[in-house]
Amino acid sequence: MLFHVHMTVNIPLDLDKDYVEGLKTKEKALSQELQRQGKWTHIWRIAGQYANISIFNVNSAGELHDILMSLPLYPFMQVEVTALCQHYSSVKNEEEAH
Repeated sequence: MLFHVHMTVNIPLDLDKDYVEGLKTKEKALSQELQRQGKWTHIWRIAGQYANISIFNVNSAGELHDILMSLPLYPFMQVEVTALCQHYSSVKNEEEAH
């Protein structure tokens, strides 16, 4: 299943800077591992914000939920999720038509 996920991170300014850097380091490592597994594709990083628009390719909505909840920065995120449908293009290859 494909999901379009828009994540905006709002870290309170009064949080300990070392704590925040540790969270960011863990977040980056986890996102890179999920990208290697083919589950998370960063589409855009939104300019001027700590936010991104991504595509998740997972087995179920439950798996996406578990992934999002495991993100170290999740407690500071505003998340918008849209389910996507995979479908064939309206312009088909000749070989596909047979």
